[in-house]
Amino acid sequence: MSSTPTPGTPTPGRSAPRHLARRLVQLYAGLTLFGASSALLLRSGLGLEPWNVLHEGLAERTGMSIGVVSIVIGAAVLLLWIPLRQRPGLGTVSNVFVVGLAMDGTLALVPDAHGLGVRVPLMIAGIVLNGVATGLYIAARFGPGPRDGLMTGLHDRTGRSIRLMRTMVEVVVVVTGFLLGGTVGVGTVLYALAIGPLAQLFLRLFAVPAPSASRTVAAAEPSEQAILHR
Repeated sequence: MSSTPTPGTPTPGRSAPRHLARRLVQLYAGLTLFGASSALLLRSGLGLEPWNVLHEGLAERTGMSIGVVSIVIGAAVLLLWIPLRQRPGLGTVSNVFVVGLAMDGTLALVPDAHGLGVRVPLMIAGIVLNGVATGLYIAARFGPGPRDGLMTGLHDRTGRSIRLMRTMVEVVVVVTGFLLGGTVGVGTVLYALAIGPLAQLFLRLFAVPAPSASRTVAAAEPSEQAILHR
């Protein structure tokens, strides 16, 4: 005898597409907001995230936009996944392109800021929005960003802690970017201190529940290793 689903009980055939749709929307909203948040930090002129210090320095030297540089560096970092035996996901590849395009698009819309009364709020908004964006795209569970995968790959191959790998990579990135003309300032320091707690907060807030009864296994929270910065 066939059973009739109880009213209000999610039907797997119907819930799965909605579940995927939510994850996709969350992924691309997060990546777009990430690029926008980076643009706000750039416009504040008070310091950038570590990788964008490098991107800005290279942009100054090459004449390319910072968004295009971000795409080029992201693609180059992704190639390093091959010897590290990391497997990219949809979110990994999308990260390379969407963030850079969103950054350039936001920079085209947001004018240069003058005066601390405008620059400080832009910096704070950029840091908070970056935390929101990180929580959104990581919780969508489509794979880490290329730079995150580089750090976790180095961790896997060397046996060193992720914290150490992240510190070493980002120190090299910041110093190189600064020497090339990238902006290091109070915003860089505040970002480093705030992004971890903010990302954890928004990761919990935007966690996507599993579409079926196998919720415990399928909806396990993304590893904290992913919360490393793009």
